[in-house]
Amino acid sequence: MKVGVLGSGLMGKEAARDLVSSDRVMEVGLADIDLSRAEQVCHQLDSDKLTAFAVNASNEKELANFMERFDVIINALFYSFNETVAKTGIKVGVSVVDLGGHIGHITDKVLELDSAAKEKGVTIIPDLGVAPGMINILSGYGASKLDKVQSLKLYVGGIPLQPDPPLAYNHVFSMEGVFDHYTDPSLIIRNGIKQEIPSLSEVEEIYFDKFGPLEAFHTSGGTSTLSLSFPQLDTLEYKTIRYPGHAEKFQLLVDLNLTKKDYVVDVNGEKVSPREVFLKVLDPIVELGDKDDAVLLRVMVTGKKDNQEMTYEYEMTIFKDRVHQITAMARATATTISIVAQMIGAGTINKRGVYPPEQIVPGNIYMEELRKRDVHILEKKKQKQTKIAKAK
Repeated sequence: MKVGVLGSGLMGKEAARDLVSSDRVMEVGLADIDLSRAEQVCHQLDSDKLTAFAVNASNEKELANFMERFDVIINALFYSFNETVAKTGIKVGVSVVDLGGHIGHITDKVLELDSAAKEKGVTIIPDLGVAPGMINILSGYGASKLDKVQSLKLYVGGIPLQPDPPLAYNHVFSMEGVFDHYTDPSLIIRNGIKQEIPSLSEVEEIYFDKFGPLEAFHTSGGTSTLSLSFPQLDTLEYKTIRYPGHAEKFQLLVDLNLTKKDYVVDVNGEKVSPREVFLKVLDPIVELGDKDDAVLLRVMVTGKKDNQEMTYEYEMTIFKDRVHQITAMARATATTISIVAQMIGAGTINKRGVYPPEQIVPGNIYMEELRKRDVHILEKKKQKQTKIAKAK
């Protein structure tokens, strides 16, 4: 198969690395508006399969000319391009996968293209990162083993191995995105009712091997399309994992309006955004740099099987690849989108239209592909024991 990758940043680079190592992939095109950046990545990966292209994704003709060369496209651009890339894929008859984008309802706009994608015979799958992405696939897989799904509880965190002050946190992606996840309301389902609650709330203690006590709290965006795919749920919750005390510290910053959008103060006659200033101050302090990181994940799918209450639990801990200097978050994200793109190219996924990951990606094959890449997800099956009353 031939796969095109849009964007030669961190995710595009690592997706390309995974693609060129696959025997099923014959050609990989890596596109960027800056040709020299794409060429630099090609030089680093050093594969005869890989070719750099200069593509301005804002130019519809340039974008279409690139995309039509390939069997499937991995969109690793900023989420604002997702709708445009999906529409172009439909236009030229090429399947597309992307990393998602629930800010501004970008993923909702992509999902609305379902009928057009079916007509052109292409497959489009958004939200293929970790959260959303990996947790969606595992939720769908667990749900497929039950007769009725009642509860989805999801926990994910990207954390440094060494929790340095002041926040015991280092970011891999945009700190501005972290602000959004911490300040926008979190969508949950509780007692069968869909509702929004404040992010950073309902902190609970959580444990993973080798890490000791951690904390988890609500953040926005993680539930993704799951409330639509499983509208009958009694419970749906997504929480972010951090070191203890992080949520309380960040809540203070939120309460001080240091993360608030569209908020300015007058400083000596100048309008100043506290959020923009705080981002500039905080970003270099919490940048991961060369430090080691880990991604922790736990997905708990509860429901009924043969009238018995059953829970399928999926757990993963993944660390930085020190040999290639790939962060744990990049490993988890890029391998997910690359695996699913290859499933489409190989015909493993052959349904046409636009689908969220939980509705279309076969979880068993996905987990097997992850194992080949030394990413292991542990599955546990827990059945609630029914007490039998003793006869008198």
